[in-house]
Amino acid sequence: MSKSLNSRTPALEDFLCFSLYGAGLAMTRLYKPLLEPFNLTYPQYLVLTALKEKGGVKVGELGERLQLETNTLTPLVKRLEAAGLVSRQRDKADERVVRVALTAQGQDVVIAAHACIPQQVLEATGLSAEELQDLNRKLKTLQAELVEG
Repeated sequence: MSKSLNSRTPALEDFLCFSLYGAGLAMTRLYKPLLEPFNLTYPQYLVLTALKEKGGVKVGELGERLQLETNTLTPLVKRLEAAGLVSRQRDKADERVVRVALTAQGQDVVIAAHACIPQQVLEATGLSAEELQDLNRKLKTLQAELVEG
């Protein structure tokens, strides 16, 4: 246990929230040059990845999956649509609902990105695949505990 954890005022680097914040920033910075050849931002990459898993979803469902508000997600989806990577269509049963799916071009881009980026990220972490999977499980557990509170 670090000395500062025993003191009345812990050091900034001893706060879990600060470590998670810094790791998140570092991860986003890592992805930037990896995504440039695909002309994608990190949030766009996440949208395409989510749609690869399950396409034809409602915008609201996609937002829940990505933990993004509609006012953040809608411009993202519109930019992806303008780039020809996704399609947006009104639901036939309910015109108020918009569904989003990958286009053939979007499918090709996400497949190409997935062919190289995960390995590059693994190498950048300095962790083994098993260590990275274990860390990911622990972070998911932490998130669930914090959400369920």
